[in-house]
Amino acid sequence: MRFVTFAGPPSAGKTSVALRTAENLAAAGFRVGVVKFDCISTTDDETYRKKGIPVLTGISGSLCPDHYFITNIERCVEWGLSRNLDFLYSESAGLCNRCSPHIKGIKSLCVIDCLSGVNTPKKIGPMLLFADMVVITKGDIVSQAEREVFAFRARKANKNARFLFVNGLTGEGSSVLARFLADTPEITGLEHERMRFPLPQALCSYCLGETRIGEDYETASLLHQKIAIPEAEPVPEAGLWKA
Repeated sequence: MRFVTFAGPPSAGKTSVALRTAENLAAAGFRVGVVKFDCISTTDDETYRKKGIPVLTGISGSLCPDHYFITNIERCVEWGLSRNLDFLYSESAGLCNRCSPHIKGIKSLCVIDCLSGVNTPKKIGPMLLFADMVVITKGDIVSQAEREVFAFRARKANKNARFLFVNGLTGEGSSVLARFLADTPEITGLEHERMRFPLPQALCSYCLGETRIGEDYETASLLHQKIAIPEAEPVPEAGLWKA
């Protein structure tokens, strides 16, 4: 089975891109399934089912989506293998822009949209920096100049990836993406594989349910992460200012 990870900020068009690409692969005779990860709730699984695509849903709830992903993805791959799938997509939540749901040796995609602003690519972490393919969506809504500037900023953030504009509504560009994914190497499992980047830390008192504010309730891992507050500038005495 071929395994592909989809990541990207919320509402960037990950589901639309994955669905359009799956339709192209299905037309070529491949059987595609999806694992949809989210935080609170999702209706994307219904969208996949309407298209006849097997889907497995995982809701992280109070857990970090990345940690939920990495502790469940091996079982998800086993589910895909049991369904005799040719392709399995993993679509992550990607809420904090630092998420890193990419695995070494596994094709990885990052979906970003032109409406997020030209400075967005440099604000996104490992899910963009370590992707094999960066898919840019909603390019039909902005001008050609804005498209080019956004693509240029994205290429500066990841100089090794391939870049592709895909329209999630019309499917334009999805056939090219499907051909890119067609040569994905097959796997039989993920045991002993490695992630491309360490996950965000989750080792503090607030991760364990603390709600009170104050240093007395913080663990050592938080105490050294305080913002440096500059010293207050002296306030001029009254009468020193001239019109």
